[in-house]
Amino acid sequence: MSHHHGHSHEHTHQDARDSWLNQEDDRPLSVARRRFLAGLGAAGAVAGTAAVGAGTAHAHEDDRRPRNPWGGGDRWLAGDHHIHTRYSSDGQYEVAQQVAAAREHGLDWVVITDHGGVAHQKLSLDQVGPDVERARKSYRDVLVYQGLEWNIPGAEHATLFLPPGRSTMDILRAFEAAYDGGVLSTPAEQGGAGLIPRSTGPEGEPYALAALRYLEAQVLSGRTEIALMFANHPSRRGLDSPHELRGWRDAAPGVAVGMEGAPGHQAAGIPEDRGGRGGGRGYYDSSPGPDSFPGYAPTASENPYRTYGGFDWMTAKVGGLWDSMLAEGKPWWVTATSDSHQNHRDTHVPGSGDHGSTGSRGKPVDTGVEQVYGDYWPGFYSSTLVGAASKSYLDVMRGMQAGKVIAVHGRLIDGLDLRVRTNRDGRGVTIGGRTFVPRGGEVEVVIEVTLARGANFGGVVPKLAKVDLIAGPVTGPAADRDALSAPGTSVVKTFEVGGARGEVRFTHTFRDVDRSFYLRLRGSDGNRLTADGHPVVDVIGDADPWADLWFYANPVFIDVI
Repeated sequence: MSHHHGHSHEHTHQDARDSWLNQEDDRPLSVARRRFLAGLGAAGAVAGTAAVGAGTAHAHEDDRRPRNPWGGGDRWLAGDHHIHTRYSSDGQYEVAQQVAAAREHGLDWVVITDHGGVAHQKLSLDQVGPDVERARKSYRDVLVYQGLEWNIPGAEHATLFLPPGRSTMDILRAFEAAYDGGVLSTPAEQGGAGLIPRSTGPEGEPYALAALRYLEAQVLSGRTEIALMFANHPSRRGLDSPHELRGWRDAAPGVAVGMEGAPGHQAAGIPEDRGGRGGGRGYYDSSPGPDSFPGYAPTASENPYRTYGGFDWMTAKVGGLWDSMLAEGKPWWVTATSDSHQNHRDTHVPGSGDHGSTGSRGKPVDTGVEQVYGDYWPGFYSSTLVGAASKSYLDVMRGMQAGKVIAVHGRLIDGLDLRVRTNRDGRGVTIGGRTFVPRGGEVEVVIEVTLARGANFGGVVPKLAKVDLIAGPVTGPAADRDALSAPGTSVVKTFEVGGARGEVRFTHTFRDVDRSFYLRLRGSDGNRLTADGHPVVDVIGDADPWADLWFYANPVFIDVI
């Protein structure tokens, strides 16, 4: 049995602003000095905004960053781990343009993730690195990570990134040369390794596991303090099989920590008669191919190759693949990104450079005419909110590694405080945490949501309609590594927000707990729901991203002792 209630408070909360903590150097001594200064009360600068392509800071008139829920010095930091530039064969922007746009749209951190491959490894890396350094100096209140969109051997793509350090570029260069699927599948006479016949075939799977173990070895050896990998758009083409996801996680659990719960390209489904591409939201408009996992076959009732409320099917389906992984009791986190290549209604087109021979598409050309593109600028629509001890390269990555992450679309909420308490842990834990309860004990869940106080970049103030509390039993390692479902997972309680303003607070108590379980949250504006309250499949050519907003919070694990 359980007890729950909900009520609202109509007041707002002042955001903490600590943008001075940005730095270019994350060596331990530098981190220690910043923490010392923070203890003396040296934080006080207000975050700024800048016009795209400019480097001069101005004060925010409307701070779009949600408040931090964790307490104890942690704070919310909004970011995007999947961004492309002219150093991708299908990108077009300067690094500085993307960073400036991210800053304008309220982001604190970004990862530059140009596509891996022969040209990128041999030519682009040496060009993008200096551009990243220049962007760090021009936009000192944005953390700019150097990363890579890895062609996972045997599968799809992934974000891979490290903090700044003496060995960062050497590690990226060696990793890409030895383990990128594009390099491994390119014949030697064309500059590749030619070790596997195709990048997405099953022959590549052992290389992916070796790659992650290589990164873990770099951390263990002290060459870098941390390295993270998130699988990108995991069900878009059906290439990331369940056993591969589990294999990546288990091979290097401190490196392979999650996936895009919501892909980028969120403008791609806008209808043509409204100035859009008329495609699939997220470019999720594929069908099974020869390397797709057979278990992802579309049926009359669901289609893994489509998004649901803008989120990947693996994440959106309650009791689906994400839940089947969480039911093992092991961390696996979700995020939301822009995957920005070419941005909706922008006036730029690619330059005239030959990426294959120079590693760059050249400087973008401003035509002055709006183009029909499928992406949004970083921070314009999607945000990955991370709870971090400080605004430093290491602490943001540690927050992501620990699962202190919420994926939000369209500024649906301005803050979320989840607290899970047991009679053995009075203070409780929050998103990404783990606690314990004696058999037969109680677990109290307290949810406080700060509702949106201002318009999003779509020009409207979003209204949260409901919050779902989802829970399922922890059943241990899956006997079938290709398991797709967690039958015991369900929506335990739906909290209706109604016409509340400011903050809403909900509680729920799990009583007589007799087995370990996990719980997670999601919320919606309620505009497009099935009869039982789940997200609706997005329609190709008719998907308005601003009229179907969701947030997903990562889980809390509760162990019975």
